[in-house]
Amino acid sequence: MTAPALATNHSSDTEAAVLEALQLEAGYQGRQVLYGVSLSVDAGEIVAVLGHNGAGKTTLLKTIIGFVPLSGGRIWFSGKDRTTENYTAKVRAGMSYTSAEAPVFRDLTVHDNLELGGFTVADAQERARRMRQVFALFPILEERGGQLGGTLSGGQQRMLSLGMAIMAKPKLMLLDEPSLGLSPAIVQSIFEQIRQFAAEDGMRAALRIADRAYFMRSGEIILEQDSATALARGSWWDLF
Repeated sequence: MTAPALATNHSSDTEAAVLEALQLEAGYQGRQVLYGVSLSVDAGEIVAVLGHNGAGKTTLLKTIIGFVPLSGGRIWFSGKDRTTENYTAKVRAGMSYTSAEAPVFRDLTVHDNLELGGFTVADAQERARRMRQVFALFPILEERGGQLGGTLSGGQQRMLSLGMAIMAKPKLMLLDEPSLGLSPAIVQSIFEQIRQFAAEDGMRAALRIADRAYFMRSGEIILEQDSATALARGSWWDLF
């Protein structure tokens, strides 16, 4: 997930953060999961959200992108209040979300998955340019262009899901568990590609590629640290 210090001035002559999530409250079927969560994201940052299973990380991302309705709080994106906008509107505004559970369309080819990722781009030449960018980052996807997404390996599906996000050229990428179920070698490869993509789009390159980290516990942000300080802790058990 990409974000700096929380900016609260939204006047037209003040440069705002790309994303500001302020005091978010949300949950499922009457059960509250998020309790006053606030975080921010500036252009040029990669921010990690860390915590134990059930801490609320996925709910936070789904709330920001519009899959989970807010019961309280505000969401500002690119200087505009997006609190009441749905998923489609936020994607058109420049957000992307990569799910941990089902990152690709299994019954569509690799090429069709990528085309779907760029559905907001009307110009065919621009879509083709972005497709070339994805293939430059992930050559295996070009080799498997006609293969069904569901027949790819786990690591290749992760690459494809990231490629779909890149096709939209988002201002903000929300990546839910991008390393889930992958070998260390594949995780390293994918994070190297994220860092390369980030650098190419003006962003600096969990913690070794992030600029800052938010730690969550029981639906709340309990700590915010820069990545160097977080890495220097050595152990995070006291936070979870």
